Amino acid sequence: MATAGKVIKCKAAVAWEAGKPLSMEEVEVAPPQAMEVRDKILYTALCHTDVYFWEANGQTPVFPRILGHEAGGIVESVGEDVTELVPGDHVLPVFTGECKECAHCMSEESNLCDLLRINVDRGVMIDDGQSRFTIDGKPIFHFLGTSTFSEYTVIHVGCVAKIDPEAPLDKVCLLSCGISTGLGATLNVTKPKKGMTLAIFGLGAVGLAAMEGARMSGASRIIGVDLNPAKHEQAKKFGCTDFVNPKDHTKPVQEVIVEMTDGGVNRAVECTGNADAMISAFECVHDGWGVAHKEAVFKTHPMNFL
Repeated sequence: MATAGKVIKCKAAVAWEAGKPLSMEEVEVAPPQAMEVRDKILYTALCHTDVYFWEANGQTPVFPRILGHEAGGIVESVGEDVTELVPGDHVLPVFTGECKECAHCMSEESNLCDLLRINVDRGVMIDDGQSRFTIDGKPIFHFLGTSTFSEYTVIHVGCVAKIDPEAPLDKVCLLSCGISTGLGATLNVTKPKKGMTLAIFGLGAVGLAAMEGARMSGASRIIGVDLNPAKHEQAKKFGCTDFVNPKDHTKPVQEVIVEMTDGGVNRAVECTGNADAMISAFECVHDGWGVAHKEAVFKTHPMNFL
């Protein structure tokens, strides 16, 4: 393309400070370096993870920053040594990438790539430790290696998935994070068998995708858990057989689910990232399929579960 090798000026939504409204700015986007691609972002979705790190409550504040990690676009140009993608390819950015060479990438048990695993504090590219975004020569930091709240972005090639150009980017952009996260967690990690019972905590995009995975697996009972009662009707379309709103009960929701299911569910999928919900999901699983509740308390940082 005519822009290959040149700096592109485009619009981006920049987060200057934690919790402050994003500002539409003209940014300069540098050409991709070795093992990088520059994508034209056509559609980007909003995931609650973007909001979480924009608020920066308890996380390392990295600002100014361009957020966004769930999107669909077209490759504008490629850097040195990129052979699997060419300009014009339709792609989805993926924040947990694959170098395809490390022990994790070579294993069927893990996708936590040594090089490209999620790093929420890194605001620069791996190749040279520099940002590809600037405003008047001053760096604007990246987010999750994707930064899709920009008309153009630079991403490591291992964090870009090529897709069928016939797929509508305004729909499949959701596969860049939410849908694949929930569906994959259910089908590839919990691996429910036909007839099992499942509880899904949080009925946003990730939770509904997890619920769809439970339905596809032939679950006999799928219990949706959410604080918003309006989520129930939508969840029914994805196989929800029971709905529990923790606010409707005086006892912990895990106790409610245990009573509903004669001892607990076979599998639970937690889709909110809330530590209390993680505990509830853990404790609502039936003895023998999980760990029964004991008086002793086990504590760890939620990122260890992630």
